[in-house]
Amino acid sequence: MAQAAADKLRLGLADIGALLAPFPGRAAATTRITVACALTVLVTSIYGTPEAAISAYVIFFINRPDRTTSIIMSVAALVLVSLIIGLVIWLADFSIDDPLRRVACMAVLSAALLFLTSASKLRPVGAIVAMIIGFGLDELGLVPAGEVATRGLLYVWLMVAIPIGVNVVVNLLIGPSPRRLATDRLAHCLRLAARCLREPDGDPESLQAALRDGVQPVAGWLKLAKVEGTVNARDLAALRQATASTMAILLAADVARRQPEAQPPAPVAAPIADTLDQMARMLEAGGYPVEIGLSVPAPGGLSAPQEAVVRELVTATVRYAEPDDTAPADEAKPAQGGFLAADAFTNPDHVRYALKTTGAAMFCYVLYQQLNWPGIHTCFITCYLVSLGTAAESVEKLTLRLAGCMIGAAIGTAALVYVVPSLSSVGGLMLLVFAGSWISAWIAQGSPRIAYAGFQVAFAFYLCVVQGAAPGFDLTIARDRVIGVMLGNLVVYLVFTRIWPVSIAGRIEQALAALVGQWQQLVDARQPETRRRHAAAAMALHGGITQDLILAHYEPASVGPAQDWVDDRRQRLATLDAMAGPVFLLAERFPGDPEITRRLHQLRATDTSSPPLPIHPAPAAVLDSQDAQARAALLAIVDRRLAESPVKAPEATSPTSIHAQT
Repeated sequence: MAQAAADKLRLGLADIGALLAPFPGRAAATTRITVACALTVLVTSIYGTPEAAISAYVIFFINRPDRTTSIIMSVAALVLVSLIIGLVIWLADFSIDDPLRRVACMAVLSAALLFLTSASKLRPVGAIVAMIIGFGLDELGLVPAGEVATRGLLYVWLMVAIPIGVNVVVNLLIGPSPRRLATDRLAHCLRLAARCLREPDGDPESLQAALRDGVQPVAGWLKLAKVEGTVNARDLAALRQATASTMAILLAADVARRQPEAQPPAPVAAPIADTLDQMARMLEAGGYPVEIGLSVPAPGGLSAPQEAVVRELVTATVRYAEPDDTAPADEAKPAQGGFLAADAFTNPDHVRYALKTTGAAMFCYVLYQQLNWPGIHTCFITCYLVSLGTAAESVEKLTLRLAGCMIGAAIGTAALVYVVPSLSSVGGLMLLVFAGSWISAWIAQGSPRIAYAGFQVAFAFYLCVVQGAAPGFDLTIARDRVIGVMLGNLVVYLVFTRIWPVSIAGRIEQALAALVGQWQQLVDARQPETRRRHAAAAMALHGGITQDLILAHYEPASVGPAQDWVDDRRQRLATLDAMAGPVFLLAERFPGDPEITRRLHQLRATDTSSPPLPIHPAPAAVLDSQDAQARAALLAIVDRRLAESPVKAPEATSPTSIHAQT
């Protein structure tokens, strides 16, 4: 099977082209970001606020796929920034006349906020808030009087408030509702499953992507739809059931795709696929299908694996959006965490992250102050915008940052030379910003393998093109700002790979254990909806581990784990991936089967190169020979996958292989 571009260690031109290809929702999200950025430039030009480039760039951080989250995050960020600016104004009397005290305030507040960024739910906006404080206090040192300083801080507030206000308006006008996103995503998944049933070898990469990230966001969108009042209680229950059923359909289709002996014959698969397409059209229209009549030819002559797949597909399709109100309550859902992470005060990495980022930013601040080169002040801002938690992410993102910065600077410089001199109005500048923002946002809305490059393209482009309230074409400004970005990237890279470097190995180890635990919870669950919810969470976690294992190759040898360790974890993850469908079908039919638990335990503690495990009699749930045959056939598939993918027993990972000691 061909490997998806997003899962490859090294990307070629063809792979990058595949990652830039359109997919459902990408164009709409790109348009929304682009419109918000162009309008932000218009408003900043009208009022002449400073640092308009930063204002436009803020849009990329506060925009989300649905309008509700975008608006909530925007309003929360505005409230938070207002409180921070108030704090800075209060500190002005203490620090405005003493550079040493001003720098000390910048460092202390930066470290505190970055700690919260790492150890709390402030993560999406914490670094931006820390940057605002530092920038605001820096502005205090450039003015001669308190009144002017206050005005400067108000401009800093406007620098963030303008894009937030524009983002709220744009999302109210053209932002998609959470319910629409949920039904469109479910429809897309059903169409992929139907295509897979008709052509098992047609588009395996799309089906894998749907399994890992297709269904998982839907539950959150439905919660938001309830918040904004676009879904009532009955529709909410039906769509939640539809989400669970979609996961079951995708996993059954994946088993049919992977196992030739489990592929339903065309006379059986065709009516199921046609029904899935009809259901998808209903979901795309904003509704959901009920009372589904699925006529499948008599399944005589089907093998046990085929019968198991067809049975799951028919069961999940017929009761697609019809929750079982008579079913007893299943296991309680895990409680939501608080504002702070559970390890906020026990994990030293949170404090180290705050100190490293603050140290990098303060170094850049002192450097350009001592050089008397204020044009490269973007190095200070860059440290906050690009700081990451692990060495692997830092090295990988460094490549994306540099590539994105070079592309953005090239586009921006070309625009300054060939386009900006012919502009005579703010309207022309808006069109130029619209074009650059579209390119940047399109990249940023793609795979995590390239998304960060889109942010950097936008940052460098804005710094070059947006020089004030009117079109400007000073190449010196563009040069200095790009040098500042490059310098900030270099400093962050050196700090995060040399001082308290954190390997991604620890996160991979924990995630693999959590993944096996998710499958075990799925096996133990008694209600179908609970099992399917665990399946969606497990597949999403699988996608995250896949990306982390790719990132592990970017770590320096002195920081990261050995290659054998990485290969072992990749093999273990591949085995779990191959077992996912059969294990799910077994759990659906025989919940709590101890034989499944035994095989999951193999991936946790034993060598799977041992002979196949004997199949013991089934629990009481097995009532007839057909069930016994299906169980034996599915367990045989699992055993074959374990035998075909031998992995070593997990070795205890030494502290030095997870966190390098310096």
